Amino acid sequence: METLPDVNTFAQILTDKGYNGYFHTQGAYTGKLKDSISEYFENCQKGTDSWPKQDLLVTGYLQWSGEDKPRVECHMWVKYFDGKLSLNRMEITKKDGFGQLLKKSELTSLSVTSAPKAADAVAMVNEPLQKAEKSLKRFRL
Repeated sequence: METLPDVNTFAQILTDKGYNGYFHTQGAYTGKLKDSISEYFENCQKGTDSWPKQDLLVTGYLQWSGEDKPRVECHMWVKYFDGKLSLNRMEITKKDGFGQLLKKSELTSLSVTSAPKAADAVAMVNEPLQKAEKSLKRFRL
């Protein structure tokens, strides 16, 4: 069984894989991955927030082009064990400019080391570019 990383190591591994944008932990605490999770834990220790009963939900954008453009979102469910973190599952979704789901990919039984790179996660929900085929039929007058 793999050793579970602390917050710093957990965030560093995912940041090295390209998850370097801003995230929300439990629907609040905006910031870089480490800062977001750390701020949540600080508020739990102060008593202003409650410790997670199950998994932490960490969400963020992997690809953002603007409010009215398609985007790729990442949702990570993270288990917390006495100061150590374990990535449980990940859901990558592509939505259009109106928030309608275009494509979804769910990864289960993950660890922080087996998680895909951010670019690979985006590729899972993006359609491959199709080559335009040359039409040999031509209309003649």
